[in-house]
Amino acid sequence: MPACRFCRTEMEDVIVDLGASPLANSYLTPEKKQALEPFFPLTVYFCRACGLVQLLEFAAPEDIFTQYDYYSSFSETWLRHARAYAEEMVAEFGLGPASRIVEIASNDGYLLQYFQALGLSVLGVEPAVNIARAARDKGIPTENVFFGRRTAQNLVERGFAADLAIGNNVLAHVPDINDFVAGCALLLKPGGLMTFEFPHLLNLVRETQFDTIYHEHFSYLSLSVVRKIFQAHDLMVFDVRELPTHGGSLRVFACPEKAGRPVQPRVAGLIEREKAAGLDDFSGYAGFAPAVYEIKAALLEFLLRARREGRRVMGYGAAAKGNTLLNYAGVKPDLLPLVADLNPAKQGKFLPGSRIPVKSPAELMAARPDYVLILPWNIREEVMAQLAEVRSWGGRFVTAIPRLEVWP
Repeated sequence: MPACRFCRTEMEDVIVDLGASPLANSYLTPEKKQALEPFFPLTVYFCRACGLVQLLEFAAPEDIFTQYDYYSSFSETWLRHARAYAEEMVAEFGLGPASRIVEIASNDGYLLQYFQALGLSVLGVEPAVNIARAARDKGIPTENVFFGRRTAQNLVERGFAADLAIGNNVLAHVPDINDFVAGCALLLKPGGLMTFEFPHLLNLVRETQFDTIYHEHFSYLSLSVVRKIFQAHDLMVFDVRELPTHGGSLRVFACPEKAGRPVQPRVAGLIEREKAAGLDDFSGYAGFAPAVYEIKAALLEFLLRARREGRRVMGYGAAAKGNTLLNYAGVKPDLLPLVADLNPAKQGKFLPGSRIPVKSPAELMAARPDYVLILPWNIREEVMAQLAEVRSWGGRFVTAIPRLEVWP
């Protein structure tokens, strides 16, 4: 039986089985369109011992993140979020020119650029070669390396211990979560702090956000489990904020246990809510798999009905979450002939598994579809504003999660 990636207890409880799927960010070039793709089981397990919800590891991080096509700076919503965060942290914790800011999985410098503009010393840690290069091109110092104990020790020895360390949407991406969190503890100065942002498991279950399940996301996190993991590595959770990003995320504040920061009542309050929702017991997930199936059925019924009526549906947003949805539902180019994306690195390629071509937004607009299926539903308002012209010919927008909705 598989073992839990945190506590090493054997697991047998399956929350949902989404079948076999390719790596969600492994977009195919035209030369590889006819080649075989590796498919891996996409099965979500629950650990009865510690409560961690997780996938098994089928691909090494080096195979997933060394060359990556996700650039954070292509979302205006996310950039606004990043700017607000930087300003808030500087004001709340009195950060200044002498403070060292280190971001783990810093992507293309989308966040550190705002700290740098405020006069702070920054360093990014980013494993993807192409993404790290893009950050350096912006003038953001970036280490092109995976993060863990060894990297943290190396940074500290070179004088890069952090007053503020940041991990946005990375904690779920690491297979060896103990090595990663131990590295975070090493990286911080004795009085330093770290913030982590990640999609909240409570929302994933409550809103049936199963499309956020893909092989790059090894863990699906609650505050209760994160606190256990941090405690095992001498880190203390002292505050938490609930955020609207990615369909509902948490920002968790942690520091060395010896730092002595007061723990805010929000921490215990949210853990109680998670317990009340059943996240600490396998029985709390009983309705998830049936709800996932209903979303699949509703999407297929919509696409088939549109085709029979002679209406064209095209997609927007070549996001990893969209690939999970399309592959689980078995959607191919006959039902969704193209997906448009603003990121030039994805244009001209094909979605993994479904082999749907990725085009520019201009090509989608020229095709004048009857419906635009927004795959990154978490930025629905941003996409609808960008593609407002769709309404001029009577086109409408569609989202599939948490339920199929057609928007005017």
